[in-house]
Amino acid sequence: MSVSQTQSGAYALVLAEETGDRRIPIIIGPVEAQAIAIQLEGLKPPRPLTHDLFKNIAVAFDINISEVIIYKLEEGIFFSELVCEMGTQEIRIDSRTSDAVALALRFKCPIYTTEEILRKAGIILDPESPSEVEFGRDIATTSSSKSESEFERYTVNELTDMMNESINNEDYERASRIRDEINRRKK
Repeated sequence: MSVSQTQSGAYALVLAEETGDRRIPIIIGPVEAQAIAIQLEGLKPPRPLTHDLFKNIAVAFDINISEVIIYKLEEGIFFSELVCEMGTQEIRIDSRTSDAVALALRFKCPIYTTEEILRKAGIILDPESPSEVEFGRDIATTSSSKSESEFERYTVNELTDMMNESINNEDYERASRIRDEINRRKK
């Protein structure tokens, strides 16, 4: 995920081609970015977030999401669907792409798109190009540099307590910055 350079307060979710160099940048809001980042970073909130609740309900009723398909791009908006399995029945459910990705991470299922969408929206990030480096600026990199000055005076034990407190207060952005500082020190 990257901070969006085009929309204030938004993030760019950058999906990479599994066996290629193309990337698809999808603009998402901060709440959706948080739901995805929490799962990517392995943070465990004290109470289930909406996507965790959805997964718990699906599992309770023996429903599995087997894949996510980004099937359409219209006026800069990506359209997705969840492919769900319930016994032998397959059900397709329309979804916002950000929600579909958050659920795909929780169900550990693949995310697919079409060649047409890759042609229309796919980009190849070139680390030598200043505009693409800025576009691809990683949230973790930004957070790490901020956390080094913000948390450097604390011990690892104090940081662990602060991280747990942040998680309990549902301040996951701060918790991830603290976690990054702890991991930086372990290297």
